[in-house]
Amino acid sequence: MGSVLYLDRDSGREERGGRRNARESLLRPDHNCWTVAHAGRVAFLVDAAAYFKAFYQAALHARRCIMILGWDFNSQTRLHYDPVPQDGPPALLGEFLNYLTRRRRGLNVHVLNWDYPMVFGTDREFPPLYGFGWTPGKRVHLRYDDTHPVAGSHHQKVVVIDDAMAFVGGIDLTVRRWDTREHAVDDPRRVAYDERYPPFHDLMMAVDDDAARALAMLARERWELATGHRLKPVGVQGDPWPHDLAPDVAGVEVGIARTAPPRGEAPAVREVENLYLDMIAAASRTLYIENQYFTAPRIAAALEKRLAEPDGPEIVLVVRLLSHGWLEEHTMHVLRTKLILQLRKNDRYGRFSVYYPDIPGLPEGCCIDVHSKLMVVDDRVLRIGSSNLCKRSMSMDTECDAVIEARGRPQVSAAIRGFRDRLLAEHLHQPYETVREAIDRAGSLREAIAALVGPGPTLKALDDLPEWPEAVVNVAAVADPDEPIALDVLHGDRHAGPGAAAIERPAWGKLAAIAIGFAALFALWHFTPVSESVNGEAAVQWAHEFANRWWAPLVILAAYTPACFIMFPRPLITLAAVIAFGPWTGLALALSGITLAALVTYYAGAHMRRDTVRRLAGPKLDRMIEVLKTRGLLALTLLRLVPLAPFAVEGIVAGAVRMKLWHLGLGTAIGMLPGTLAATVFGHELEAFLSGSGSINWWLVGGVAVLLAAGSWWVKRWFNRMERRLGADGAAQRQPR
Repeated sequence: MGSVLYLDRDSGREERGGRRNARESLLRPDHNCWTVAHAGRVAFLVDAAAYFKAFYQAALHARRCIMILGWDFNSQTRLHYDPVPQDGPPALLGEFLNYLTRRRRGLNVHVLNWDYPMVFGTDREFPPLYGFGWTPGKRVHLRYDDTHPVAGSHHQKVVVIDDAMAFVGGIDLTVRRWDTREHAVDDPRRVAYDERYPPFHDLMMAVDDDAARALAMLARERWELATGHRLKPVGVQGDPWPHDLAPDVAGVEVGIARTAPPRGEAPAVREVENLYLDMIAAASRTLYIENQYFTAPRIAAALEKRLAEPDGPEIVLVVRLLSHGWLEEHTMHVLRTKLILQLRKNDRYGRFSVYYPDIPGLPEGCCIDVHSKLMVVDDRVLRIGSSNLCKRSMSMDTECDAVIEARGRPQVSAAIRGFRDRLLAEHLHQPYETVREAIDRAGSLREAIAALVGPGPTLKALDDLPEWPEAVVNVAAVADPDEPIALDVLHGDRHAGPGAAAIERPAWGKLAAIAIGFAALFALWHFTPVSESVNGEAAVQWAHEFANRWWAPLVILAAYTPACFIMFPRPLITLAAVIAFGPWTGLALALSGITLAALVTYYAGAHMRRDTVRRLAGPKLDRMIEVLKTRGLLALTLLRLVPLAPFAVEGIVAGAVRMKLWHLGLGTAIGMLPGTLAATVFGHELEAFLSGSGSINWWLVGGVAVLLAAGSWWVKRWFNRMERRLGADGAAQRQPR
């Protein structure tokens, strides 16, 4: 279906969700939502202290089934800080789930956690299969979802109790999430693994009745797709809704929107993005948005379209000030800055505002983590979910959002507006009544916020944003891909065809030849007169004398090009460069030489006949051509990290398809950096040993080797596993519902 980006104000706004009748629904199944289901009760939960307590109380009433979908799950999550009676329900999540299944024999707990890359391992719990920490009980089933494409993730946060009550939103049952609405600077309970973490703000929605059963269906299908096992629905008459969880809305329809990447021949599900675009088009007076990220160009374009209208809505965006770590700060924040500056530049009527919650007293480099994913349209539509305003949430990750509409009902309109104003009151640290009166008096969210800003915790405008060069923005965009790279395309015919078995068999002959070669060198060194004239100190001295020649760096730079064509081991050249020039200069020369070799292969491929390139590349890379054309930088970076063909062949194909030259150079540099760094470490240690200035630090060498081997093994395992799953599912496998 079409997008709001291409609709004129007077031709199609009603069709796409503009100023339509107040009772008309914005939701359209199979376009901007999966289904619309009735809920007798809906509650909005602000921050994890409220959510964890509600989950804890609801789970105590579970009789048959608890299903948990999450980006992360940690058994050490503390659900509350109340006193725990002897033999009573534990406060730690893992012990609590085991307690529940021991207490009620008919109860099963199913936890589906994302099978995450090792780069996220520092914040996560070791899986129980490794024998560390928590052991799930007999009927607590913990599984890991590996069905996502490369760079994608299982990002849904859904919990279902007995198919009768469900939670959906942005909070995972994991550590570093718990916080109260006060977000106190020195709250001693905000601790994970004996370390303090910053204030955390996020939202969940609780629903019951048909809406809960729809989320149960979604959870079961996610479980079946990830594990191959089907879970049967439960028919329980009990009501797990906590007694002290007061509903905010009663008797309302709930829309459920999803994102899911393409699977086999099934197309991608992009209901999340379509719903965002339709909600933006539908706003008459105000759009209030809270989100962890803001890097989605299509969402920004839709907002820009509304800002260009003389009578368009006021737009208020609340984000976090800082990011987690250096990498995110230089990728997602660079992309966010570009979109914000673009919207401000085109905000001709002054209706766009961006704020961040500020809490004085936090340590330097620390801020409240706004992790919520919320959009409120006027007092008519409210949406809470897992999807960030970034490209990956629109196409790469599995997401789930829930939305309610007023449809002309005053009680629902009051609940939607009241919830928005309570959030502003939380951020401004003002009484709810004060915020509501200020908005009524000013007739504008922006003017009300300006009037209520105080010296303590408050909302501050996100100003003083740096202008980033376009090249930096293009590099940062790699961190937020728009579409998944199909593994079956990248991986080509690795397991297909009559030659597959030969490719997959271990190269025992080559390994034996290498071992014989090393044995021969060892014998030559120790049992012949060579050992008297060729020793470690002499080798280092020769290397340093070589480095003193003016042409020596040019020789190192040029050596990588013929090496890549004749398959000579490039790490040996890097070792020589490090011994001769030192670690940093050697590393710089190595990366420069490798990049130069890539450029030579690129130009060689650009001037070859197309049929020659195809014969040279063979079936493995033949099917990769379109991927390199459309996703050059990311695709080439992955190929350099885990090569599927010789270095020179990949460069030749890149030249043949005329991919951007800077994509080739930067992708090669990024992809080859880990291996080159490892060779640099080995070379530096080898020089110290040969020169007699020190002994080899075997812990360092071993650690680098283990990290490099583990990373390579993990990525290859990921490729193989995903290929098998995609092949097994094929066209018969349908999308999760």
